Amino acid sequence: MEREVFIWLGLLIVFLVVEIITVGLTSIWLAGGSLAALLFNIAGLSLVWQVIAFFVVSFLLLFFTRPFAVKYINSHHEKTNYEGVIGKIVRVTKTVDNLAQTGTAVVGGEEWTARSETDGDVLEPGTLAKVVRISGVKLILKRYEEE
Repeated sequence: MEREVFIWLGLLIVFLVVEIITVGLTSIWLAGGSLAALLFNIAGLSLVWQVIAFFVVSFLLLFFTRPFAVKYINSHHEKTNYEGVIGKIVRVTKTVDNLAQTGTAVVGGEEWTARSETDGDVLEPGTLAKVVRISGVKLILKRYEEE
């Protein structure tokens, strides 16, 4: 019995340290499960019940609190440079032709290599296009048609 106390306490400390280091809600649920198992151990329950408590409490905490954490705690996620470009309307500065492997567009004052979403769609300079994705360091564009 005494050995399990140190195991659960050790796991609790490890999970809390990982949580403090990552600050990303990665192991807090497992720390809760470890705490429950530790309490079951202190109450004198067998190792089987301790393990069950660990898994059940970890799962319940993960299942019920993760949606809240994702919605409210990580809701202020700012897009990185490339993520912020997707969906933007850009002006083509050099003919975008996949077959000739040419094309550039300017986004936020920076010039990017650009390609069309479909091989046959050639975009002339001055054409407006929408960034649909990024492949490597190339913007993948789709002709923009105002609605």
